[in-house]
Amino acid sequence: MNHPHTVVLVEGISDRSAIEALAERRGRNLAAEGISVVAMGGATNIGAHIGEFGPLGRDLRLAGLCDAGEQGAFMRGLERAGFGSDLARSDLEALGFFVCVADLEDELIRALGTATVERVVDAEGELGSFRTLQKQPPWRGRSTHDQLRRFMGAGSGRKIRYAGPLVAALELDRVPQPLDGLLAHL
Repeated sequence: MNHPHTVVLVEGISDRSAIEALAERRGRNLAAEGISVVAMGGATNIGAHIGEFGPLGRDLRLAGLCDAGEQGAFMRGLERAGFGSDLARSDLEALGFFVCVADLEDELIRALGTATVERVVDAEGELGSFRTLQKQPPWRGRSTHDQLRRFMGAGSGRKIRYAGPLVAALELDRVPQPLDGLLAHL
């Protein structure tokens, strides 16, 4: 890879996998374009990463993706680094930072529909495990969407394992807005 000129900051490995898989499906090679997707190991690490890659560090172009619950951490990190004050979500997007409604899995499940996600879970050999979760008292009677979201977050490495297959199942005209916006920005 050439030295990157753009760094996309994401919370975790599953986010990086989804972005890279979607870019590939759209015929893009992010590394060849000088774009590096960095999984930060959680949104609270945003300040350190902006310090390393932003204007006071390597002075690279920045972009990112986060969950709605982590929007504040991203805003504070960007504000501290001099990217503005009292940032709103529209300001974040103008800077290249996009927010998932709940989280990336929520966005993908909504875009795909629960029946398609269940087919992906079945193809991964885990439909039985998912059915077991559905029968557990805290999850009985909850929406299939909520059950699938919990299932994705419950297993060790499951978010990472499913990022690619879920993106592969997407119709390219139904890509969740935060992912679509991020790739369009890059």
